[in-house]
Amino acid sequence: MQALAPFVFAIHALMIVAGALIAAFSTRLVRALMGLILTMVGVAGMYLLLNAPFVALMQLLIYVGAVAVLVFFAVMLMPTEQPGSEPGPQPMRKYLWAVMAAGAPLFGLSWVWLKHAPESLAVPPETPLSELGRGLMEDYILAFELISVVLFIAMSGAVLLAFRRRHREGDAS
Repeated sequence: MQALAPFVFAIHALMIVAGALIAAFSTRLVRALMGLILTMVGVAGMYLLLNAPFVALMQLLIYVGAVAVLVFFAVMLMPTEQPGSEPGPQPMRKYLWAVMAAGAPLFGLSWVWLKHAPESLAVPPETPLSELGRGLMEDYILAFELISVVLFIAMSGAVLLAFRRRHREGDAS
């Protein structure tokens, strides 16, 4: 099983990188959103590799389930672009500058980490899921419920706006 871990890690890392590239370079918003979802699923897989199944499940439920749906509604509510309104291809030097700007912090942080590697820490004791659930449902219940209400209101508002917009478009034709 240990020999399989680097292979699974590589698959999830490729999912994250591929999703990020799709999200960054796609010219269509729905495809960019699918790239974002692929990235978030890859991050959830990384949490599973770190033996954090609860955090992986929350990643899937909150980010892939709720946030991606809200972004999808926002994309669907945006006005459609007219043909020919898209910008033309950018010069190659802009892409080169973007890659260098994105890579500079990576190389800087990698150099500092390699020169001053932190000492290995002992693995912290695992918090039982029942204790985590008790904390969410007792200490942080108000915040937990408020987040649910905010997501519900945002989704309901998006559906209502889309319905009104489609209803108005139907009357105009």
